[in-house]
Amino acid sequence: MPLIELSQVTKRFAARPAVDALTLQVAPGEVYALLGANGAGKSTTIQMLLGFITPDSGSVRVAGYDVVAEPVAARRQVAYVPETVQLYPELTGVENLDYFSRLAGHRLGRVALAATLQRAGLTGESADRRVVTYSKGMRQKVGLAIAFAKGAQVLLLDEPTSGLDPHAAQEFNLATAAIAATGVAVLMATHDLMRAQQLARRIGVLHEGRLRIERNARDVSLAELETLYLAAVNPTASHAAPPAARSVA
Repeated sequence: MPLIELSQVTKRFAARPAVDALTLQVAPGEVYALLGANGAGKSTTIQMLLGFITPDSGSVRVAGYDVVAEPVAARRQVAYVPETVQLYPELTGVENLDYFSRLAGHRLGRVALAATLQRAGLTGESADRRVVTYSKGMRQKVGLAIAFAKGAQVLLLDEPTSGLDPHAAQEFNLATAAIAATGVAVLMATHDLMRAQQLARRIGVLHEGRLRIERNARDVSLAELETLYLAAVNPTASHAAPPAARSVA
């Protein structure tokens, strides 16, 4: 059973479709990268999965729960890491993780908290430093640790590597892959074609709220993906056709 399932979902703002008849599924253990320019509908899709926005039509389900009819049960299954993770700057990494874990109903001991941060890539003395001293990459790792601690079945990432240096972005990818390996379904909205091609099992391209292209990541090179992306977001322009790029059945 898919852990993320959108079926013919449409959401309009001022008569303009932000998401238009979107059908998308993400299986347990899968990373799905949703690409698209600003305004393509990526963040609106994530906000509907979180239950913050109600679709005008279609159905949105998380771990089998209808997000509209069963919002509390659905939200318990979801962890969310935005472009910038908001933490309490005067608390340490461990203290932030402890606080947010308790909000989700989980009480972890000191050893478990440190181990969870380490699993997310935040190691050593960094866990005991105040977050005000953290880089953006370190704050994102705390966000992933919160997802680990919550035991969520679904992880939603909204531009999680934006503004990170290549090393920090790669570390974030490795930690995300580790979460997916435990059976969590991951939906990542991003502009980063390279990270998407490296991390995702499947890649979709949104343009004007519609899913224009969907591919298995292993079937396309980065150069082919770039060509496909440009063709999807600017269909009137002339783009070289990538060789042997096939739609997912």
